[in-house]
This record gives sequence, structure tokens and C-alpha cells, in this order.
Amino acid sequence: MTATLNSSPEPARPVRFGGHSTAAGDAIDRDSELSVANTHNTPVVADPGTSRRVGGFVPALEGMRGMAALGVVVTHVAFQTGATSMPVLGRVWERFDMAVAVFFALSGYLLWRPHAAAARGLGSSPPAGRYLLHRAARILPAYWVVVCAVLILLPSAAHTAGFRVWLSNLGLTQVFVPLTLTDGLTQMWSLSVEVAFYLLLPLLAWSVMWLRGARARWRVPVVLTLGLVCLGWNLLPVPTPEAIHADNWLPGYLPWFAAGMLLAELADLEVPRLRRLARNQWILWSVALLAMLLSTTNLGGLPGLTRGEPWQYAVKMALGMVLGFALLAPLVLRPDIRHRWLESSAAAILGRWSYGIFLWHLAVLSIVFPVFGIVPFRGNFPLILVLTIAFTIPLAAASFALVEEPCRRWARRRVG
Repeated sequence: MTATLNSSPEPARPVRFGGHSTAAGDAIDRDSELSVANTHNTPVVADPGTSRRVGGFVPALEGMRGMAALGVVVTHVAFQTGATSMPVLGRVWERFDMAVAVFFALSGYLLWRPHAAAARGLGSSPPAGRYLLHRAARILPAYWVVVCAVLILLPSAAHTAGFRVWLSNLGLTQVFVPLTLTDGLTQMWSLSVEVAFYLLLPLLAWSVMWLRGARARWRVPVVLTLGLVCLGWNLLPVPTPEAIHADNWLPGYLPWFAAGMLLAELADLEVPRLRRLARNQWILWSVALLAMLLSTTNLGGLPGLTRGEPWQYAVKMALGMVLGFALLAPLVLRPDIRHRWLESSAAAILGRWSYGIFLWHLAVLSIVFPVFGIVPFRGNFPLILVLTIAFTIPLAAASFALVEEPCRRWARRRVG
């Protein structure tokens, strides 16, 4: 990543290479949530007037990931408590599902970053086998623990969990198999899309391998074109089984991943005007806020869970693409600028535990109602939100310490 050096730079902070810190005593690999940004040793490359941290750890991304995880919790609690029927604010609460656009953009950026850098001679792409093993170790063990816990222990899910439900949930194929999204696990549709992107990414990288060196300048328009073309996915008459919708498949969400991939390509380009824009984060974050507000109108779909028209789906995907790009651009295009809240200890902890928060929060939400004697869809949005977060965070912390981190360390020992 490129950033203009200040004439009197701040004291150096730790920069991570290959998943390890240059600071003594800091051995935590915080590639976090749905990405493995630094599975290869990539050097820092400096040139006059710039500071490049290819593969370096960007602390603010961890905080942004934590905020996105809380956004997902907010929208699900809002639906379950009936807060989405509130005048004006109801549309805002339900559109916190746009936090998924941030997650997908983060994955697009972090996983595409090594390929974008390698095309410009700033490192090497991770071998496909090692990349896939890291992805599997990062995602599957903790996910399988949640699936087994929910389908065995959560009554509303266990009573309807036949062989097809078990198999499709364990295999992350819920978006392809009718009626297999079950209580406590309905949010996993997005993880199914995420994993499909993981599998597609090596093929995408291979398809643009010829855009290297001097031809690398064409990578930005190619990635942008990919995102824009996929905005029309829902306009196609894709045949699907009953109760299955093709707009929940990866092609429909590629614009959100492409927003992050585009940032990965731009991170090494010397475009002074773009750097100046990224430095003024309030302009870009105002654009993100505008995209969010527009998504709460009928441009982004109908209220509630009613399916909108194909053009509304396309507009929502376009707004999510803008949202993800605008939120992340100040963080990755100007990593030399501090973002106090996103780099705070609280935000870092939430980011570290964000995958567990995503995995467990709906199961916790399902239990909070009967335990506290609260009727679903009858209000109490603030109370249920606080209780859900309070009980989810310890589970997420345990997931990170007992499952996620040990599995990632095993993958690093096995393939580096």
C-alpha cells in the first residue's frame, strides 16, 4: 500500500510480515474474520516520497470488521423485535444488512491484495493449495461447531433438522438446497457466498495473470468491469428450484467483493488526486452514508423481507459497492493516517472476535426471548440488542481462543 510520507513522521508502529509481527513479544496473527491477508512473506518496498506496506497489517481494518459484525447483529435483532416496522427508523434498522457489503469488500481487498501486488513485482501470490488450506482452517472448524450446537441443542432447529438440513449446512450449500436455512443459522447464507468467492478467487487470479508488469495498468478497469457487469445478474432469467433464489448466489454479490478487489489494485498506484481524496476521510464516509440512506428507500428494495424488482436488487448491489469502497478507501489508501476509534483496543477486540459474533449471534438471539420471557416481534429492541451482544461476545471470545486461533496456528505450521 502506498502512502505519502510526512516530513516528520510519527514513531514507527509494528508492521506484520507473513502473519508475524516485527514487534517483539507480539505473536498474534490478526488477519482475522474472513481473510488471510498475509500468508506469504512480502517485503516492504519504499520509494522516494512514498511508504509501501505490501501485505502489512492495517489496524483500522480490524476495527471496521468489528463494526460490521455489530451491524449484522443490529439488523437481525431489529427484525426479530419488530423494530423494522417503526416509522422512518425501521427502514434504517433493516438496512444494517449492508454491513455484509463491508465484509465482502474486506475479503475482496485482503485476499486479492497479494495478487495485485505480485502483478506489479511487489511480492508473490500465495500457492492455491496453501491459500485454500488457510481458508478452510479459518472458516470451517468454528462454523461446524456452531452448526452442530444449533442443530442438536436449539429446539426450534433440532426438531426439523433432517439429513438434508444437516448435510447442506455442514457443506455450506444452503443457498442451493431448498428449505435448509434453519433457525439459528439463517445468516449463514452469506458465509455460503463467501466460501464460493474463496473457491473462485484462484481462478480469477489465473485469468488475469497475463496482466503483469506494464500491462498491470489494465487490471483496474478489468476488476471494475467485473463488478459492473455482475450488477445485471438478477436481470437474467436463471432457473432455480422452488424456494431458491439466484440473487443469493455469488455472481449477484461479486460487485461487493469487486469493491475491495478494486482497492487492492489501487493501493500500489501513484495517483496523487486519489491519495488526497483518501486523506479526507469525511468526504468518502459521507458518500458511504449517502449510499446507506439511499438503500433505505425503495431504490434499495421493498420494506421488510418482501422481494423487490430485479432493478431494485441491482441498485442495492451498486449502493453496497459504493458503501464498501467508500468506507475502506481511507483505511487502505492512506494507512499512514491514524483512525483513533477503529484502532482502539475495544474495536480491535471486536474485530478479532467478529467471526464468532457473526456465527453465534442468531442462536443467542433465539434463546434470549424465552429465557427472559420476551415475546418476539413485540418490541424491546434496545433491551434485546444489549442482551444479545452481551451473551454473544463471551461465546465469540471462546470460539476465537479454543477453535479459530488453534486451527490457524495448525495451518501455519503445516504449510507456512
